[in-house]
Amino acid sequence: MDVSTEDNGSGSSAETGESGDADAHMEYRPSAGQLERERFRRSRKRRDQWIATLCTVAFVVLVVVGMVASPGWERVHTYFLDYSEFTRTLPAILRGFWLNVQMFLIAEVLILVLGLLMAVVRVTRAPGLLPLRLAATLYVDVFRGVPTLLLVFLVGFGLPALQLQGTPSQPWVLGVIALVLSYTAYVAEVFRAGLNSVHPAQRNAARALGLNETQTLRHVILPQAVRTVIPPLLNDFISLQKDTALVAVLGPLEALRVAQINADYDFNYTPYLGAALLFIAITIPMTRYADRLQRKVAQRTWAEAGR
Repeated sequence: MDVSTEDNGSGSSAETGESGDADAHMEYRPSAGQLERERFRRSRKRRDQWIATLCTVAFVVLVVVGMVASPGWERVHTYFLDYSEFTRTLPAILRGFWLNVQMFLIAEVLILVLGLLMAVVRVTRAPGLLPLRLAATLYVDVFRGVPTLLLVFLVGFGLPALQLQGTPSQPWVLGVIALVLSYTAYVAEVFRAGLNSVHPAQRNAARALGLNETQTLRHVILPQAVRTVIPPLLNDFISLQKDTALVAVLGPLEALRVAQINADYDFNYTPYLGAALLFIAITIPMTRYADRLQRKVAQRTWAEAGR
């Protein structure tokens, strides 16, 4: 009795194994109901896309018609949308905008280096570095509280007035110094937040593997912290790219200054619009890239939380 039971069991398991192999090799075929649901979802998605497109086009048409039909449209067209004025002044504004780009690139590199150094100093706990930590804290508190335009005035006009040896005299250099002083305080705080976001267990694990404090910071903490703070850093640099126009108050022929000269000469504000379009051409791609990075960080966070 026991033997027949074992035979039947082995036979049924063999049959089950064969049927399992056959099922594994079977091709998946959705049911008729599943196909119908997928067809319904595709048709509803196409309908939603058509509705969104038609509503967007209708909204744009209404806005354009409303603007053109408004009583002051002729004056707006004359003073802000003069095509001949736009084409005449755009080459000079483009040359001035190149100076904005150069100031942005130089300031960006200096801000990244100084901001990271200041953040590292602020997160260290070595007793001998207390004076540096206090100095870094005071710097961040002071320069984050001063408006950037006021700092441009202080550095641009106040520093040359001291007549110190080695003081730069070019207005755009003084403007870059003011921007670096202001934005380093913000970027240092962004880096510090990234360094503090790394879990202490990461540091402990690195030290347990035999890495010293410097190696732990360089190979374990900094890579994770920098990857976390890239989106907010891009937001800060978008603001920096726009704030290069503040240097115009010191006199260098950058985009805003060139547009101002042409607008004052012809009493037409179209050059201002041309300068604004150039800044927008840079900031919108950077903004979309920052949004994309933020979405990736959020997806990675959700994925790690689900493990």
